[in-house]
Amino acid sequence: MADDFSATGEPMSNGADTTPVAGMISQYVKDFSFENPNAPAIYQSQGAPKIDIGFNIGAAQVGEDVHEVLLKIDVKAESDDGTVAFVVDLTYAGLFGLRNIPAEHVQPFLLGEAPRLLFPFARRVVADAVRDGGFPPLLLDPIDFGQLYLQQLAQQEQLAEGEPAGQA
Repeated sequence: MADDFSATGEPMSNGADTTPVAGMISQYVKDFSFENPNAPAIYQSQGAPKIDIGFNIGAAQVGEDVHEVLLKIDVKAESDDGTVAFVVDLTYAGLFGLRNIPAEHVQPFLLGEAPRLLFPFARRVVADAVRDGGFPPLLLDPIDFGQLYLQQLAQQEQLAEGEPAGQA
């Protein structure tokens, strides 16, 4: 492959498209639900709710050089007595075009970099839905998806070696 590039890193003039390219084609809400099951009584609650947030990331190839990345965000807010204030289930997706990317770099991009690109938009959808449901907007803290991917990869390698995760 090194022979396909000139000294400047540009593709040779043989007409072959060998330059690695990764980019977002589109992004969209794939699935979304907001529930406010105890309205209007929940608005009488004085304390701040306990909020549980979960994330899941998935990726699938949907065409030649095209992958769909799913960022699933689940939020549940409960008062101290266990009354549900609200529930948000969002699957935010993006289509990413990957061309001439080495195979060993595809998964790190799809599970680390792509969710990072999608997160600010998914964060806004969650904040707006919670606000529109009558609660203060829920602003999710930024997440380092690349670091999470590396941690999960290290845990999987430790489990494969028979060593318990978290011990070195």
